[in-house]
Amino acid sequence: MTSSPTSAVVTGASRNIGAAIALRLAADGFPVAINYYSEREKSDALDVQSEIRSAGGNAEIYQCDVSKSDQVEEMFAALTADLGAPSVLVNNAATSVASAITFREIDEAAWDEVTDTNLKGVFLCCKAFDKYSIQGSFRSIINISSIRVSIGMEGNSHYTAAKAALIGLGRVLARELGPSEIRVNSILPGAITTLDQAAYGDVAALHRMILDSQSLKRLGMPVDIANVVAFLVSPDAAFITGQSILCDGGWAFQ
Repeated sequence: MTSSPTSAVVTGASRNIGAAIALRLAADGFPVAINYYSEREKSDALDVQSEIRSAGGNAEIYQCDVSKSDQVEEMFAALTADLGAPSVLVNNAATSVASAITFREIDEAAWDEVTDTNLKGVFLCCKAFDKYSIQGSFRSIINISSIRVSIGMEGNSHYTAAKAALIGLGRVLARELGPSEIRVNSILPGAITTLDQAAYGDVAALHRMILDSQSLKRLGMPVDIANVVAFLVSPDAAFITGQSILCDGGWAFQ
């Protein structure tokens, strides 16, 4: 372990799962870099920062489109100066697709929009993390994938393809970065209750479908994913890398 300060970077951390992860890592003692995408998300990012600071933690917010290499470089340089070199990266930022657009309906522009953020953005953040993190620190990368990869849910193949690629990327990085003592794992969240669920239609019907599909008859919450992240970046998971972990209430099985 290095004696230098180390921080945790959470992309897409202004709301929902990302916010819960940022709050948990701050509670565990990490200075947290809260990434958000656009000005309309800034207020939510500030709310997460305020909650962390009110609890005695340290957090800064950074606007960045993770699909843009120059913005990613600027963000990592700034957060390293502000909070210390990162020892944790959680790649949570994603372009979600509330519709169920079919493969035949997806055009090239829609494919690129989703994969640029959901896959290229992770690649760019991992490159920056490798550059700015400190050799000898206890380093960990977590990629947030999706249960869609395991169950092959119809629709949104661009989203599912990108989330599946995160698992493959994570396994290769676990091999290549392991000798530098960087661990890389993926989490596949199931149906997680968020403020944005109404975009998927009738919320009551959605919840019935979810509970019928799961082994555990309760709805998943953002804190459930945050708890898995907290374990994977802790010394308790020091011998775990290259793994993909479902956190879905027993919906799918690997």
